[in-house]
Amino acid sequence: MADDRPYAGQSDDINDKLLLDLAWERQQKKTFTAWCNSHLRKVGIQIKELYEDLRDGFTLLRLLEVIAGEKVPPAEKKGRMRVHKIANVGRALEFIKSKGVKLAGIGAEEIVDGNPKMTLGMIWTIILRFAIQDISVEELSAKEGLLLWCQRKTQPYKNVNVQNFHMSFKDGLAFCALIHRHRPELIDYDSLRKGDDLHNLNLAFEVAEKH
Repeated sequence: MADDRPYAGQSDDINDKLLLDLAWERQQKKTFTAWCNSHLRKVGIQIKELYEDLRDGFTLLRLLEVIAGEKVPPAEKKGRMRVHKIANVGRALEFIKSKGVKLAGIGAEEIVDGNPKMTLGMIWTIILRFAIQDISVEELSAKEGLLLWCQRKTQPYKNVNVQNFHMSFKDGLAFCALIHRHRPELIDYDSLRKGDDLHNLNLAFEVAEKH
């Protein structure tokens, strides 16, 4: 009978991928939490745990109110019961949709359950709609314009080929290239190695956080 167990090299590859996915999620969570708090501090609210603190819908509604600069449907209650939390998050998602934003596969239940992937996806959608909507590059959409800007900034850099906002950034080199392009004294780009993904990601986010 064939042995379906992964050999040592495969195990190492799987473990590295899991570590990278966890590192990527951790950095996204950290970045998005900081972005939310930069707006919520205007109304005296601070998020400590992103997935947990958005579950009742109350903080999410306040965030939308601040960044949209308009009133949003009021929270039913600072929900303690699941039904109230779902109603509040549902109001927030309907408000986002009313701005012409598609929330593919993101539902109130997933946010209430603290689903990391859905919560991060929702915040990224909010950032695209409300934070960079005014970016205009050759009449492209905000997301397309931001992608084109990243491509142009990183074009001279070895081993960087920005085609999207996921896989193109997972090895950390695109992040490091963007930092180096604007603050070359902060990163020795030529010393970085393709394939050393965890090191590159950690370096980029540590430098970005400090400066």
